[in-house]
Amino acid sequence: MARTDLTLGELTARDHAFYGLVWAGTTLSTRVDQALAKAHDLPLSWFEVMLWLHGQDEPVAASDLGAKTLLSRSQVSRVADSLQARGLVERAPSPTDARSVRIALTPEGRRLFAAADATRRDALAEAFNDRLDDADIAALEAVWAKLKQPPAEPRP
Repeated sequence: MARTDLTLGELTARDHAFYGLVWAGTTLSTRVDQALAKAHDLPLSWFEVMLWLHGQDEPVAASDLGAKTLLSRSQVSRVADSLQARGLVERAPSPTDARSVRIALTPEGRRLFAAADATRRDALAEAFNDRLDDADIAALEAVWAKLKQPPAEPRP
């Protein structure tokens, strides 16, 4: 049986750009997730939490991680539980809020993050880095900066 080549039909340039972003995000995330799982038994969601922790000099509150990652606060808590069970993060009481805990990478977590980040870079080499030049990256950075801005207030 012959395979039918599906199309999205007629799309505006804006619709095409939007679906292109969705496709790129899904495709690249899947590639990285599979590589991290195979090489390190590390889901992409765990890597994302580790990425934010790696960039900090001090332990951070789970709520702060939830605000920065693509995960909900409860997802961050479950990921932190899993990372702690593997000895990759440690929790400590907050010095300013007795109800809160702060999370930091352990030395083993920092070591695994460095190895996993190298795996991420390798996974993206052919599909991303090798296809985009510096001008492409600058254009993407400009687009992301615009999309991250809060929406303008509606006009009265």
